[in-house]
Amino acid sequence: MKRQTVVGIFDYGIDAQQAAQQLEKSGIPSSKIDVAVHGARDRSGASPQQQPQNRENDSRVGNFFNSLIDNRDESAKFSQAAQNGSLVTVHTSSDEEARKVSQILDKAGAIDVNERAAQQRNMASSNKGKWTNSSASIPVVEENMQVGKREVETGGVRLRSRIIERPVEENLRLREEHVNVERRPVNRPANEKDLASFKDGEKTMTEHAEIPMVNKEARVVEEVRLNKETSEHTEKVQDKIHKQDVEVDKLNPRNETNDPNKRRDINK
Repeated sequence: MKRQTVVGIFDYGIDAQQAAQQLEKSGIPSSKIDVAVHGARDRSGASPQQQPQNRENDSRVGNFFNSLIDNRDESAKFSQAAQNGSLVTVHTSSDEEARKVSQILDKAGAIDVNERAAQQRNMASSNKGKWTNSSASIPVVEENMQVGKREVETGGVRLRSRIIERPVEENLRLREEHVNVERRPVNRPANEKDLASFKDGEKTMTEHAEIPMVNKEARVVEEVRLNKETSEHTEKVQDKIHKQDVEVDKLNPRNETNDPNKRRDINK
């Protein structure tokens, strides 16, 4: 199993966070996902004046890509693209998982590093011989809260049927027949009937008895049904949204002592 590290670079931190949420929804464990939100262009509200912190972030980003990429030129290209962006790092366990993560990051808006590097080179070549500080801009970003709803499973009822055996008994009177053999002494002359039976023969009398018979009948005695009813309630959703505020400070304000006329007045 080949382990790979997939990195997505985003211009805005909120896009990186949404990409991480989409990865978790697709089945990627949160323990494999790292999100680094920084940069002046981020929606987190970080001030562009935090230059020492930005330099520290640039150094960490550079070391991070140097540890992943052996080619220094490629590493520098990724570091340059990530200086003002936010990173989503995913530690995958297989080639298939790495491809899946790459597709999700691309759909979420991860930048094309090669395309961004080409744009930066073209911009640098077009600005040769021009004043580098002729213009500058900071995008003002404001978040909007979008409230939606999704259906989740909260519970349920399962019906299971099983056969329960219980003993039953009934009292029943049964009749039995028994054949008794009775001998009694007789001393009389034989008549014609006696002489007619004076030969080999046999007589049989059969005994009978009643035995219990069990007959079972299945009857429906109860019905158990499942049905659902729907109820509605109103729930207040509260959250915080961020808006980027840009302060304008005038650099090197003119001091009154810089005015030659006023300096002369002071010297007098």
